[in-house]
Amino acid sequence: MDKIIVNFTPTGMIPTKKDTPYVPVSPEEIIREVKQAWELGISMVHVHARNSDDEKPTYRKEVYAEIIAGIRQFAPELVICASTSGRNFNTLEARSDVLSLEGNLKPDMGSLTLSSLNFNRTTSVNEPSMIVSLAEVMKENGIRPELEAFDLGMVNYCNYLIKKGAVVAPYYVNLILGNIACAQGDLLHIGCMLKDIPEDSIFSLGAVGTDQLKMNSLGITMGWGVRVGLEDNFWYDENRTKLATNMELLERIHKIISANEKEVMTSKELRQRLNLDPGFGKYGVAGSNV
Repeated sequence: MDKIIVNFTPTGMIPTKKDTPYVPVSPEEIIREVKQAWELGISMVHVHARNSDDEKPTYRKEVYAEIIAGIRQFAPELVICASTSGRNFNTLEARSDVLSLEGNLKPDMGSLTLSSLNFNRTTSVNEPSMIVSLAEVMKENGIRPELEAFDLGMVNYCNYLIKKGAVVAPYYVNLILGNIACAQGDLLHIGCMLKDIPEDSIFSLGAVGTDQLKMNSLGITMGWGVRVGLEDNFWYDENRTKLATNMELLERIHKIISANEKEVMTSKELRQRLNLDPGFGKYGVAGSNV
């Protein structure tokens, strides 16, 4: 693609103010960062909600609603994906809470991690029944899954869900490399995942830690998409001497996109590619009316 998907991930579940003072935690901080990112140029935003008092992740739809409402005041067309992560919560009621939001508060997409996995110090548990149930809730509510694959097995499970009819085209996939227990930021690993990625897919390349810049650069050069933000990496340099801000990471991505004579895909264009409603009060899969 000549238009690069920029998937902005400002917060995540891990970084706290002790790790970096630049991570946005409260709804007000997240909204402010997304506004700056929108003005610079992004295609979509991947939102995690936190408790403002202790900075811990929360699944509560009321917090997501505050964040989504704030974003849509200035960016009614921006594609918004809400996290349904199982790293801290593992009941369907909790993980699907945000998927019940409707109207102007409805997320266009919901994250769907395609298997369980280990991180450096924590585990994200995603049982097959949970993955299928979340996919079904998204399908019923007209929310497009953001399919997250950390290794080749997850790509295979994505194809399994498609065969089962739990996920329907068009597909958006995040390939996230570099986690210690998963596929690495290596061309052979990436090639194996791309070989089996479902047809009718568009995708973004991301990575945890300092591999983020390498994978983002490759994604841009090859005309794919990028996933970028403090969620996956809060260092600006490979030697980890400088903490990054979200805007610094995004500004660097814009320079690389420009150097490759490409442009950022607009939310309008991404909505058309993913068959999403046009925004401005209509959200989620086109015609879902939820």
